[in-house]
Amino acid sequence: MRQTSLSQLYEDNRERLQLTHVSGSIDAVLSVAEERIWPADLIGHLNLIHPTRLQILGAAELAWAQRQSRDKVAHHLNDILSAHPPAFILADGCEVPNIVHGVCAAHNVGLFTTPQPAAGVIDQLRLYLSRQLAEKVSLHGVFMDVLGLGVFITGNSGAGKSELALELISRGHGLVADDIVEFSRIAPSVLEGRCPELLQDFIEVRGLGILNIRTIFGETACRRKMRLRLICHLERRQPGQDDPSRLPMQREHQNILGDAIPRVTLPVAAGRNLAVLLEAAVRSTILQLRGVDSTQEFIERQIKLLEADQPDGTASDRPG
Repeated sequence: MRQTSLSQLYEDNRERLQLTHVSGSIDAVLSVAEERIWPADLIGHLNLIHPTRLQILGAAELAWAQRQSRDKVAHHLNDILSAHPPAFILADGCEVPNIVHGVCAAHNVGLFTTPQPAAGVIDQLRLYLSRQLAEKVSLHGVFMDVLGLGVFITGNSGAGKSELALELISRGHGLVADDIVEFSRIAPSVLEGRCPELLQDFIEVRGLGILNIRTIFGETACRRKMRLRLICHLERRQPGQDDPSRLPMQREHQNILGDAIPRVTLPVAAGRNLAVLLEAAVRSTILQLRGVDSTQEFIERQIKLLEADQPDGTASDRPG
């Protein structure tokens, strides 16, 4: 179960959202107990169908309440509060109605106010909870920003991951994390990679030790986070091991937190410029994200050429 506390949410967002604690407990827990529930589902406008959410009241909800009888409003509020929502946040700079203050105090539910618009408060807190309660996994490798694409470099110990990262940094690309990368699924099909606080800006290179990349190469050499779009696996070929396919028909993928991430394997050997190869892989991935597949384009061109060779318009039986 992934969870956080109302007090933590309040401390992290108090200044940005101009939150004021009016009354009630701030010890409530916000948690994701089921896989089908996303962190963003834990907050929303005042809602009888989802009474366990963190409830946001704005000018529209108060305007509706003013058109209803006091008994009807009290009945609805008690129905919601009987489900023990984490808190009520009164937005749009509205004054707290006595009835809202009274029922929150009776149920010891946290009550907050903010001058900011209700929709904006919901959007910002949904984003906060999506990051705070996201599924997370820590993996070994180097995470880089290469041409604006998040690239996770993996491989066995001694494969040259950090050396490749150093070469890429010297070519103007950015370091996110070395050794340990923390990936979070902040949205469907969106994995975000960050560096643990202890390791930020540092990279270990055999023979050189620990290097502070921000100090050596400047502020632009480091990134705080990146979205994972490509995995590059470095592999030292063993005697007798089959070489990878030169014309792969199916693109390789690796599953991380339920998402299939495109992966390329680069054989490590003397004389191979891995930085150039990785940049080429990134450029190819960018083209594929735009719908351009070089391999498929080559195959289609070959088929057209073979068909043109046949008088009757049929392809020959010659192997391609």
